[in-house]
Amino acid sequence: MMHWIQTHLLTTIIFLPLVGAVITIAIPSRFRDAIRMVSLVTTIVVFVLAWKAWTALTGTGEFEFSELLPWIPSVGVSYHVGVDGVGMILMFLSAFITPLAILGSWQEIDRRVKAFHVFILILETGMLGVFAALDLFLFYIFWEVVLIPMYFMIGIWGSSQRIRAAMKFVLYTMAGSVLMLAAILYGAWATGGSFDLLTWYSKGFGPVEQLWLFAAFALAFAIKVPVFPLHTWLPDAHTEAPTAGSVILAAVLLKMGTYGFYRFAMPLFPLAVVKFAPLFLALGVIGITGSALVAMVQPDLKRLIAYSSVAHLGFVMIGLFALEPHAAAGAVLQMVNHGISTGALFFLVGMIYARRHTRQISDYGGIARTVPITTAVFLFVTMSSVGLPGLNNFVGEFLILLGTFQTKTTHAAIAVIGVVLAALYMLWAVQRVFFGKITIEENRGLRDLTLREAVVLIPLLIMMVVIGIAPKPWLAKIERSTENFLALSKRVEMNVSHHDAH
Repeated sequence: MMHWIQTHLLTTIIFLPLVGAVITIAIPSRFRDAIRMVSLVTTIVVFVLAWKAWTALTGTGEFEFSELLPWIPSVGVSYHVGVDGVGMILMFLSAFITPLAILGSWQEIDRRVKAFHVFILILETGMLGVFAALDLFLFYIFWEVVLIPMYFMIGIWGSSQRIRAAMKFVLYTMAGSVLMLAAILYGAWATGGSFDLLTWYSKGFGPVEQLWLFAAFALAFAIKVPVFPLHTWLPDAHTEAPTAGSVILAAVLLKMGTYGFYRFAMPLFPLAVVKFAPLFLALGVIGITGSALVAMVQPDLKRLIAYSSVAHLGFVMIGLFALEPHAAAGAVLQMVNHGISTGALFFLVGMIYARRHTRQISDYGGIARTVPITTAVFLFVTMSSVGLPGLNNFVGEFLILLGTFQTKTTHAAIAVIGVVLAALYMLWAVQRVFFGKITIEENRGLRDLTLREAVVLIPLLIMMVVIGIAPKPWLAKIERSTENFLALSKRVEMNVSHHDAH
């Protein structure tokens, strides 16, 4: 058994949650704690295996732990998985967040407990598969698998407007996915019936094909990120989703979009990157500054954090499209940093909401006196989120801005304003929620963090400090992968320059 796991490590990591889901289905619904425990243990084992894979990764930039098996040979579809540093770090993030999400929703989810945990395990298989798939058809299957459980998580366990938010999430995502499927099918036909990503890399596409195919892929990924102005589904989904849904959505699902640009849209269609880069850089900058301004006026604390997500991911987008080594490495690290910091913020909002059953900032004030530990943790995570030196987000944002200043100075200069605005709206929110006088009687008897809640938050806090103080081990494993990404995405620059010279 151990030999099989070692030789099929990625497959084991990807499909073990699905095995856990099958076991969970077999447990009678009345045994709620048994269901929770099976789900938690399954995801912890997945995390241990993902950590083993991350530490074993050499970071050469090549695809490691690769597995290639014929799946539907008659149409050129294979089961092909493998990871470079970027795919593995995002698989690690997914495996890290999921058990915390299960533990964080231990008491919040008290109805249809079995269904909730089955969905979260299926969701994990989908997320892990997206970051490992090297066959375009297989990638699309995993991409769509993620959609169904998240739709039900929002629609069944969400807040009062959950159905509307769930439908909006599905309609937006499906609109992009259909076009991406059409592009995948055309690409397979154009490359002689192959869905293999490495074949697509080597064969390439014509100039007109690249523009159309990039547009189809980029729309699907831009909706998932989400890039302004396609972001309007996100605040609704975040606000209405249960805590675990919000955490997974922020920490992992949004990264599927940025990863899509990194792995598929940009390296496959480099000529289109030259044409579309100014547009995506502009949209990234608008996302950073515009979302910060919108976040500033939000009366709902969860919605404020949702808009901060759009701003943070704007940094990732400009980091990728700056086409500069520091910026690209920073963008990848920032995907992870955002998942940790914003995931922690959504956990904290869920914990406060469980005590007061309101997310309105005006319903709080002065609660630092009654929940001092919660206040200290919230302030620490806020400092991480706004990029305090010594914590994780600072490293990612610094590298993105350092690289972007070298190639796109104007965009970087405007993006810096977003850093200032983020500190402004986040610290103002903390001040209104936690400090000042207690004017509402219900805020006087609030209970501070429980042991279970502390166990959920401590791993996230540790990661913020570890990446902030020692980013080198993390950056070392993604450096060669981002170099390969830039080499593929900039393939046409020399040709274009040569052509212009003549």
